[in-house]
Amino acid sequence: MEATAKTRHGAVRGTVTDGVVRFLGIPYAASPTGPLRFAAPAPPSQWDGVRDCLAFGPTPPKPDYAAPFDTLLPEPSVPGDDWLTVNVWTPDLTASLPVMVWIYGGAFSNGNSAVGTYDGHSFARDGVVLVSLNYRLGVDGFALLPDAPPNRGLLDQIAALQWVQDNISAFGGDPANVTIFGESAGAMSVITLLGLPRTRGLFGKAIAQSGAAQAAADPADARLVTGELGQALGMAATAASMADVELPRLIEAQAAVRDALAAAPDPARFGPTVVASSMAFIPVIDGEVVPVHPLAAIRAGAGADVTLLTGTNTEEFRLFLVPSGMAAMITDEALPGVLAAFRFDPAVAALYQANRPGASAGDVLCALLTDRFFRLPALEVLEARMPGAAPSYLYEFAWRSPVKALGAAHALELPFVFDNLAKPDAEPAIGQDPPVELATAMHSAWIRFAANSNPGWQPFDASYPVMTWDADRAEVVLDPRKQERLSLAHG
Repeated sequence: MEATAKTRHGAVRGTVTDGVVRFLGIPYAASPTGPLRFAAPAPPSQWDGVRDCLAFGPTPPKPDYAAPFDTLLPEPSVPGDDWLTVNVWTPDLTASLPVMVWIYGGAFSNGNSAVGTYDGHSFARDGVVLVSLNYRLGVDGFALLPDAPPNRGLLDQIAALQWVQDNISAFGGDPANVTIFGESAGAMSVITLLGLPRTRGLFGKAIAQSGAAQAAADPADARLVTGELGQALGMAATAASMADVELPRLIEAQAAVRDALAAAPDPARFGPTVVASSMAFIPVIDGEVVPVHPLAAIRAGAGADVTLLTGTNTEEFRLFLVPSGMAAMITDEALPGVLAAFRFDPAVAALYQANRPGASAGDVLCALLTDRFFRLPALEVLEARMPGAAPSYLYEFAWRSPVKALGAAHALELPFVFDNLAKPDAEPAIGQDPPVELATAMHSAWIRFAANSNPGWQPFDASYPVMTWDADRAEVVLDPRKQERLSLAHG
């Protein structure tokens, strides 16, 4: 069964399954290739007749994940060059329903909207119009080039949000009730968008999962990364010089810069702000698209009228250190040297060890890195918004996966939020018997937030209330692990 809707650029045809209409691969901007390569997104061309939107559009170019992340974070690749598309799931083309716009993660260099876990059917089934989008990644989206507009990936996201404002009523969505949400780099995008003057009016609520204001490069640092890219390519890294570089070669050079940063995160070579983010190609504080650091913008009141839901997973960093075997390689004897390399105060590390009797050295390091790179940055955003015109809400995802000793690792909450536990993409990380009730509870909270700005628990305040999600409990805990929070923040 099929259905049609009319956008400003032409009519589109989608498919109907179990009462949900799905439109895939709708262009929100022109293909960023040829003369539009490294340009700001341009409007798509008009089309005549009805355009088939029955399959996901081409996915943005990206390097492949290395093992074991290629299994834990599977992402399809769809060939083609019309990358800038949106997908829409809706239960009613004639209604005026809450709208949620999904921005994927992937360290600003991986990810796309065709990932199976991001299927929006469950959201539409439960009364939300779900939109997901593609945006340019890596060099195409975020390399600072002397002859191209900066932050092209962010400009793509903004163009997609403008498309939502212009078109979503034709899909049964209310353009005055839009929630943006994202995870990891997608969450960092959400927090960045929250502080931008040009996004005012494009959304009224925001959800940031496992990402905050960590990704904002100083222009001088971003230029150092561009220099590294030029060395990897053996040419000047400019839009003009790279216009004819074949994509495989460009992706290979991008991966080389990524790997060099991971192997030797030297602030003199890559710049302090890039090293602090652990990502080579990230949004840059350019003074125009991103006028100031996102956290500074929020402290100055940007986005104060936007209601925010944010949170982290209890053991985020286990994804990066446990499956690869790196955590197991850290012995008790080696731990002090590793802690010194990360500049952890020995007293802080001792507190974390004392609070985890029987934990391995690698487990302690994962806990410290989780709080430094995820938990504290999320709290910084909430503290910067307090007091504010709109409330904020904080959550923690604590369910521990039995797979590969992942625990409550980074990205594990995604199939629960989307209520997509049965998707094949989800099983490698969550196993074959995940708690269905947890998915029902989290998914419902996200929908309540999108519908009426309240996920169902008390707003964030000086008591640090955290809705904690686990298999057998969903309860608000006041300032969990307060000693660790304070010691790491001041240590």
